[in-house]
Amino acid sequence: MKVDVLLGLQWGDEGKGKVVDVLTPRYDIVARFQGGPNAGHTLEFEGKKYVLRSIPSGIFQHGQVNIIGNGVVLDPVLFREEAESLCESGVNLKSVLKISKKAHLIMPTHRLLDAATEASKGEGKIGTTGKGIGPTYTDKTSRNGLRVGDTLMPDFQKRYDAAKARHISAMEGLGVNEYPTLANLEQKWFEAIAYLKEYDLIDSEHFINEALKENMKVLCEGAQGTMLDVDFGSYPFVTSSNTICAGACTGLGIAPNKIGRVFGIFKAYCTRVGSGPFPTELFDEDGKQMRDIGHEYGAVTGRERRCGWIDLVALKYAVMINGVTDLIMMKSDVLDDFETIKACTAYEINGELTSDLPFDIQSVDIKPIYTELPGWKTPMSSFTKEEELPEPFTAYVRFLEAYLEVPVSILSVGPDRAQTIVRSNFFK
Repeated sequence: MKVDVLLGLQWGDEGKGKVVDVLTPRYDIVARFQGGPNAGHTLEFEGKKYVLRSIPSGIFQHGQVNIIGNGVVLDPVLFREEAESLCESGVNLKSVLKISKKAHLIMPTHRLLDAATEASKGEGKIGTTGKGIGPTYTDKTSRNGLRVGDTLMPDFQKRYDAAKARHISAMEGLGVNEYPTLANLEQKWFEAIAYLKEYDLIDSEHFINEALKENMKVLCEGAQGTMLDVDFGSYPFVTSSNTICAGACTGLGIAPNKIGRVFGIFKAYCTRVGSGPFPTELFDEDGKQMRDIGHEYGAVTGRERRCGWIDLVALKYAVMINGVTDLIMMKSDVLDDFETIKACTAYEINGELTSDLPFDIQSVDIKPIYTELPGWKTPMSSFTKEEELPEPFTAYVRFLEAYLEVPVSILSVGPDRAQTIVRSNFFK
């Protein structure tokens, strides 16, 4: 048995949570493999809306095991808030959620250090969410991090104090010498640690590999998107983890030869939150229309998302990097009212055309070259079958498949789990 991987192909916010929720009945285990509480996976069904930050999106289904993997960085306070909210909604979370002992903990001083570091960059700031994720991954790679399993050790307080001292020293180096909120943050943090220990803390790499031996089906859930990958994204305007398919191997302890299908999710257009390059960004009425119809605001931060036409140069790069076997197109209905649909099929850089993503898209002047297709001018949100889709829309899908050389297997025509069309090629 092999694991399937589901991840974003753009700059995040593609709608991964909804698709995980839709696919979960086909799996026994759903495992989140990277990222932190800056990831907001929004799910809507039965008239209710839920936003998940650290907990996998499979927890609303039929009792499947959900795992927070070792590649995730976990804020105990935000985890507790999220978990208690779900429990109040009727989810029996403690019976289905397991947490890797090797997942790293976001400390109160990580959040303060994040804010201090970002402020020190001035106009060159990355646009982080300020949740301490970057400093936590920095501690992880410098071998100074605190892990979930450390909370079970008799010298946990000593380990915490040593890490805290390092953070305070770093903040002093940035000119920050007062921390009026730290005592309150620490009190909430240690209370949340006690709550965290009420869950099943596991050696997740053993658990998942034993499950595969028993022919259990595992879905690996990614956060953010490929273009935010710390190695292959629009560096330095990226997140702090590997958001690509390979991140499932390191974030869960799965061998590369155990990867099966790779579901790549993208929007019918493109969005981005925060700073950084965005070649197809729109500053006109079309961009505003995408934002308004698509409700393009961050699920966790509430930040307004930048909007633009689909970038097939970047998307094909993401397909290549991830080894995508199935494409899933989200928010198709957002473009229902457009007379013309545009797709960037090449970049013009210094007068030359290229279909390859350059080394640094921030430092070159990119002119997107568009192919125009007719819009479908048909409201699709009530459609449930592929046969109902208008011909101009299916022509757009065929155009994308031909360019990307991968089939589109699932189409989303609205935010609810019921507004999902699974095409016949999915059941291969």
